[in-house]
Order: sequence, then C-alpha cells, then structure tokens
Amino acid sequence: MSTSNVSNILSQLQSSSSSSPQKITSLLSSAKRELLVLNALIPTPTTPAHILLLARQTLETGALLSIRLQQPDAFTRYYQQLLPFYEVPESSYQSGNDKDSSSQRSKVTGLYLLLLLTKGDYATFHTVLEGLEVEQAGKAQGLEGDEFISYPVKLERWLMEGSYDRVWGATKREGVPSEEFGVFSEVLIGTIRDEIASCSEKAYPSLPIVNAKNLLFLDSEGSVVEFAQAKGWVVKDGRIYFPQSQEDMRTEKEILVASGQVIENTIGYARELETIV
Repeated sequence: MSTSNVSNILSQLQSSSSSSPQKITSLLSSAKRELLVLNALIPTPTTPAHILLLARQTLETGALLSIRLQQPDAFTRYYQQLLPFYEVPESSYQSGNDKDSSSQRSKVTGLYLLLLLTKGDYATFHTVLEGLEVEQAGKAQGLEGDEFISYPVKLERWLMEGSYDRVWGATKREGVPSEEFGVFSEVLIGTIRDEIASCSEKAYPSLPIVNAKNLLFLDSEGSVVEFAQAKGWVVKDGRIYFPQSQEDMRTEKEILVASGQVIENTIGYARELETIV
C-alpha cells in the first residue's frame, strides 16, 4: 500500500511555518485520513516499520504544530494518540531505508508535562513522571539529563517552593528548551500573575507602579499600566489604586496584617494552584 500521499503531506507540514492556521489544520486532517486508510493510526505487531515510522512522525508533527497554533486540546489528543507508538520498541521502527528514524517523544512528553502544570493538574503530572522514572531506571542517562523533561520538573519544584522569581527567569526566551515550550510557559506565568494580582487587591489600597512591576513579573511600567487597565484598576500619579467597596475599607492595622498575608498566600498558591486554575 502506497505511503506517498502521507509522505507528501508530512513534507508540507514540516515546512509550513509560514502557512496559515487554516491550511495547517487542513493538512493535518488530510494526513490523519491517509493514516486511517493505511490502518496506521494504531500500531500493531504486523504494521511495517516504514509505516510505523511515518505514522509516528506525522502525529508528532501534528502535536508540535498544535502548540504553535495555541491549541492545547488538539495537542493533548495527539499526545494520547502517540502513547501506543511510544510503547513500541525503537527497533521496530528501523527498516534500513530511513535516513532519520529518531523520535521526538522527549519533547512531546515534556510539553505535555508543562501543559499539566498550567492546568494545575499535579496528580496527572506526577503519574506521568513516575512512569518515565520507572522506564528510565537502570539506564545510563537519567531524566535530569533530558532538557525537555527536566524543564517542567524544575518548574514544578520551584512552584512548590514558591520560588516564582526562578520560574520567571526560566520562562524567558533564553531559558526555554525550544520555541514550543515558550507558549505554555507564558500561560503558566500568566496564571501566577493573576493570583498575585488578586492577593494584592485584597491586601493593599494602592501600590507604586515600580513596585507592582516587580511583584507581577512584568518587563516595564508600561506593561503594568496595561495590566492594571485590563483589571479595571485606577492608575494615577505613579500609583495603582485597587477598587474597594465600603465593606472592604480597613484600618491601618488591618492593612498591615493583610499585606503580610500576601506573602503567605503567594507561597501557599504554589501548593493550591490546581484549585484556582
């Protein structure tokens, strides 16, 4: 059975960085239909090596393109479709005619772990990680030596510690292991920023813009103003004023107590992220 149609579509997908999202989505749909015709969407013991490899490459390409299109649900579906292929021994993909039979499993799995962090799904995060650790046991290179897996693992540990400055630093362009990781990293920082903003509203009547820039991990005072306006805060004379109802008016002593609570809440957020995402 000919695989030329899938191969042609895969080549187009792998060079589609400048294509429209509509065209990429259409090509991905066509590729999956061709795999269905080849009976290659699920690997079997009788699936030829070259078809196994082509199917895995197509699904991995679809997963990575879904990230670039900012379609996390589509990415999750591709990840789930890839799991049976990742259970197939690597030797089954070797046909002797393929120039590149390497898998992108590490990158795809690392991205899935990062997606779970953005959703606050720590239970599934650790389930996936434990499975990887069992699989890696006894091998020369541990998970810490894998840049794609170690990245979300480090972020999760820093979140648990409340070390948001380290999380922020790691999500900078030079700190992410590949372009795709930057998409989910920005989502994660946005979630943390929103929670810190919520705590600040409850703790302070106002804040200097320069202080808010550091507190909210924003790059400039202009970004602070934009963020404040989006939240409905009042920006005046270099300060941000948080809206307070009559019931929220507090004494100076209460404000000081609440200010201290911001730190406690922010650290506690790392352990309760899944309940508020």
